Amino acid sequence: MMSSTNLKLSNFKNNLTENMFDRIETLDHTLLLGRYKQMSYINNQTAALWQGFMPLKKKISNLKSKNLYAMQVYAEKPNFINFDPSVKFIKWAAAEVNDHSNIPENLYPYVIEGGLYAIFIHRGTPDQFQQTFGYIFTHWLPKSAYEMDHREHFELLPNNYRPDDPEATEEIWVPIISKKR
Repeated sequence: MMSSTNLKLSNFKNNLTENMFDRIETLDHTLLLGRYKQMSYINNQTAALWQGFMPLKKKISNLKSKNLYAMQVYAEKPNFINFDPSVKFIKWAAAEVNDHSNIPENLYPYVIEGGLYAIFIHRGTPDQFQQTFGYIFTHWLPKSAYEMDHREHFELLPNNYRPDDPEATEEIWVPIISKKR
């Protein structure tokens, strides 16, 4: 997803436009079932995580939607401007469910308590993510009336998402709160 070198978010391409920002939404309490791994961007194990989750997804009987959640849970509020790619976090591969009854073996429950999120559209492959992050954290967020909150970050992926597709589209959900004045 991201390279093992320090990100230079200020170097995002000039062709990124306001069209990347989609909306602000309040997410309700959301129940997930999935698998997780501790990793860093230097020791990125995202592919292995998804390879372990996708066969088990078929065993979930109470899916609420066909969308998938690629979620990051950080112990501390991340600093994406002076980003350290060796910082560890918990990465989830998950699906939304109606309830946490009947949990298949080797899957684990997670509850996103909800809150306010800024939602952005990323078009392209994961290796182009750095450009999208650059736009979000060096352009949109500093100029907005919001600051990043310390809650779950996630990408909402359509059921037919293919990371190798240069036309792939996903939603990036960034937790936000109003800036203190």
